[in-house]
Amino acid sequence: MTHPLGPLAARIMAAPRKSKRRLVALAGPPGSGKSTLAEALAGALREAGCTPQVVPMDGFHLDNRILTGLGLLDRKGAPDTFDVAGFARLMAALGDQTPVYYPVFDRTRDIAIAGAGTLDAHCDTVIVEGNYLLLDAPGWADLSAGWDISVRLDVPIDILRQRLVDRWLHEGLAPAAALARAEGNDLKNARLVQEQSVLADVVFDATAPYI
Repeated sequence: MTHPLGPLAARIMAAPRKSKRRLVALAGPPGSGKSTLAEALAGALREAGCTPQVVPMDGFHLDNRILTGLGLLDRKGAPDTFDVAGFARLMAALGDQTPVYYPVFDRTRDIAIAGAGTLDAHCDTVIVEGNYLLLDAPGWADLSAGWDISVRLDVPIDILRQRLVDRWLHEGLAPAAALARAEGNDLKNARLVQEQSVLADVVFDATAPYI
């Protein structure tokens, strides 16, 4: 059976590599479905003969104690609540180095765990997924030079709003609190991604069925 993401996988495989491994940026606002698409795309690439691995950006969340000291805890998830310099160092290592270890974010405990992820030595394609991979802002803008190909997820803001509210409802918040959390932080970040990101090589309609 042909994978529904086969055309996107083929586009990625045709992109010239800058390093030993191809680096794919999978960017989009919160609630756009980056994690789901990343895993589905990895499956399509495996069917096409690649050895892909997904590396999330979320492991570079600053710890809540640091955010509290900076007065940024309520804005957790905004660009300045990440260790962008540390993330850039990881991106520089992913192309050629082995082994490569990276932090992973534990959403249940709301903490990043150092060295919890490792890049398979046989990996030839790294799918990096995160909100700000294409953001045109200091620190983040430097990342664009490292991507072999970039994919931006396209989701209308009203759909993002409902997905984000549903996410917080699932986390146990009351309806009013879930809406306030989505409007007060997540959707601010979503609009920032939509309005201040550089052009991607591929714009993917993440509202259409693909799994």
